[in-house]
Amino acid sequence: MTAITNHLPTEELQRLDAAHHIHPFSANHDLGTEGARVIVRAKGIELTDSDGNQILDAMAGLWCVNIGYGRDELAEVAARQMRELPYYNSFFKTTHVPAIALAQKLAQLAPGDLNHVFFASGGSEANDTNIRMVRTYWAMKGKPEKSIIISRKNAYHGSTVGAASLGGMAGMHAQGGIPIPDIHHINQPNWWAEGGDSDPEEFGLQRARELEEAILSLGENRIAAFIAEPVQGAGGVIVAPDSYWPEIQRICDKYEILLIADEVICGFGRTGNWFGSETMGIRPHIMTIAKGLSSGYAPIGGSIVCDEVANVIGADEFNHGYTYGGHPVAAAVALENLRIMEEEDLVGHVRRTAPYLKDKWLSMTAHPLVGEAKIVGMMGSLALTPDKPSRAGFAGGTGTAGLIARDRCFANGLVMRHVGDRMIIAPPLVITPAEIDTMIARATIALDETYEILKNEGLLRAA
Repeated sequence: MTAITNHLPTEELQRLDAAHHIHPFSANHDLGTEGARVIVRAKGIELTDSDGNQILDAMAGLWCVNIGYGRDELAEVAARQMRELPYYNSFFKTTHVPAIALAQKLAQLAPGDLNHVFFASGGSEANDTNIRMVRTYWAMKGKPEKSIIISRKNAYHGSTVGAASLGGMAGMHAQGGIPIPDIHHINQPNWWAEGGDSDPEEFGLQRARELEEAILSLGENRIAAFIAEPVQGAGGVIVAPDSYWPEIQRICDKYEILLIADEVICGFGRTGNWFGSETMGIRPHIMTIAKGLSSGYAPIGGSIVCDEVANVIGADEFNHGYTYGGHPVAAAVALENLRIMEEEDLVGHVRRTAPYLKDKWLSMTAHPLVGEAKIVGMMGSLALTPDKPSRAGFAGGTGTAGLIARDRCFANGLVMRHVGDRMIIAPPLVITPAEIDTMIARATIALDETYEILKNEGLLRAA
């Protein structure tokens, strides 16, 4: 049996990694020189690297390890399923028990009439599915001209060509010939960075009404759908003003366009409900799911689809699918993950623990670097600024402070991500108040050290 163990010194592992492994979202030559961090074990909310350092993972891997690391139940379910049925597809009038059971369970958990599931291997694939699904839906209703999907700037919906086109990140659009045609982006509801002197609630209404303006400008008869994350995750945990989502729902209802909620990050308990759509009070026609569906223990994603859309596209052959969509092992692991979440009432745990986290998180605004703290459930962000009243950026450019702060977090045993100059967290949902205290203490030390570095290097100046 081939065993993969950490039997080499860290430097040798880093050398082999640099020689053969191309990392995502990385300048690989620079990373190879610096050396990647090698993670070898994990338990609960802590990681252990190849040098034996323990690191509190305040990002739950990549927003996904909701039940924490080291749950033997999921390993046992995966092994049992591999022995019984390691793989089969759902093409050619065929199905299997794990996919059936998981689809049924998701229909039970999802709100409203979201009763149907099209499986994928992850969120990017699922959002590619959504592009084809909504365009096929309108074509089958005799309106093939309804092909435009409206999204938001600074949104993240994945990194395949289709999903990255839906996303609104300029850096991604600069590579690979994207966005594809008939994807249109409106502005995001980020009051801190873009609201100026406006009242936050009025700003939220203004940004929501850009959807209506786009519909009228592009032509109501051409709009297929609007896609958005209930809370923008990779864009910096951007929480819209309270006025935003009710207005978005009103506009989608008025113009009869499909609403796609990208729940890849917000789904499965992170916002204090099973889905972020419930937290924000919206009624999507399609929800994109992945990440927390299996707590990252196996690659799986999908689209949960309402009765109307499923019934229309079900009337003819939908020429779309993935080799590993609804993979039996991944589906079995996802089912066990959901069983654990229900049995241990992790959504209730988030509701009970989130107020404590919120109180601690909002107190971070007392730090001289922190201008804004936003949090919903178990996902939060801190906006760093050299000048709180003006909400200014740093003279050294966007990301100057954020990159330093991220590195100081790692140095102090904490994974906290930076998006520009926003520091973000999304810890495992199982985090306890005592672990929250540790996270906040380490974050505070990292911010103190960042402040001193910025001051000593003359970077504590407004742009």
